[in-house]
Amino acid sequence: MPETDASSTDFASTTLARAAEVPVPQADDLAGRFSLTANPSPVTEDERAAVLRSLHFGDAFTDHMAHARWRQGEGWGDYGVIPHANLSLSPAAAVLHYSQEIFEGIKAYRHEDGSVWTFRPRYNAARLNASARRMALPELAEEDFVASLVDLVRADAAWVPSGEGESLYLRPFAFASEAFLGVRPSTVVDYYVIASPSGSYFPHGLEPVSIWVTTEYHRAGRGGTGAAKTGGNYASSLLPQREAYAQGCDQVCFLDDVSQKNIEELGGMNIMVVDADGTVRTPRLTGTILEGSTRSAIIRLLRDSGRSVVEDTISLQGLLTDIESGRVSEVFACGTAAVVVPLGHLKGEGFDARIEGSEVTRQIHDRLTAIQSGRAEDPYGWMYQLVPPGAETTSTRSARSA
Repeated sequence: MPETDASSTDFASTTLARAAEVPVPQADDLAGRFSLTANPSPVTEDERAAVLRSLHFGDAFTDHMAHARWRQGEGWGDYGVIPHANLSLSPAAAVLHYSQEIFEGIKAYRHEDGSVWTFRPRYNAARLNASARRMALPELAEEDFVASLVDLVRADAAWVPSGEGESLYLRPFAFASEAFLGVRPSTVVDYYVIASPSGSYFPHGLEPVSIWVTTEYHRAGRGGTGAAKTGGNYASSLLPQREAYAQGCDQVCFLDDVSQKNIEELGGMNIMVVDADGTVRTPRLTGTILEGSTRSAIIRLLRDSGRSVVEDTISLQGLLTDIESGRVSEVFACGTAAVVVPLGHLKGEGFDARIEGSEVTRQIHDRLTAIQSGRAEDPYGWMYQLVPPGAETTSTRSARSA
């Protein structure tokens, strides 16, 4: 059996999970906090249609972006939805030198009746603030975070695609924009939300992906920034990711930095292991793992379906032994961008393991995406309506008048 240290943690008791349960005011009550300055030169309806016909992930952007600025002693202000444009920064902007930056990822989904929804936005709002605290950045009121999504999506609602597996990917981020050289927190911080109509993160859908387990590099260390969603964590994963490509693998998996034996996460996704007896295990949140909204939701869905879900310390050697013996039937990864994806191949120095199963992965994918797309009932209140059906928005007015 694998080396485990099962925890009795109630997954619903984490700070972020509790935050996600707090009701958010309806979008109409938040709309207008980020006042609109319409883009004078939006793309034409035909240009937008061409983009929506051939979607990839993260390489096309809408006409507008949300923005706010924080100044020490004054707080947040200058709220607005403004034309999407390049930023003007001093070469001395603190973010370029000291990486004082955070970001989030969240999606907007078009439902069959034309309405537009997002998934657990208060979770992302709370996680942005948790990252802000770790990176010595100012927190943004959670309702203002949601309002920025409401006003941006209402401005660019025509950009929300409607195809299977498609969404409008929203990227909120904040960074130190003060111009200075010196190691201290910035006194000026800018917050933006940009939007990208996107297809599936993995173009082949639920086809199993191959994973390179690196033993040379670590994603994060104890007391570091592993639990924060900050760019440096992803920058440090790029070299081992390149190593994974060189080994013929799609993604890289990291081990913990203390024992250097235990599975933590992929470069941008959490990991779950399905045992042959139906139990699902996932690495414990040790402070070096990013706590994912998708991870949290999947745990709830699995438990409510009657499965035992346990937070474990999962050793690499134990996992390999159990894959070989058949005690582990499948392994999958989860995250906002990819939703879920089966892992079909674990490879590293001295081992090469194949995993054939994907039944639970497909079940959880279908259940979660059905809720997100509005094809299934949402018993948890996870979905939040940004744009009601038939709503008149800036983008629909622009499209009609073009």
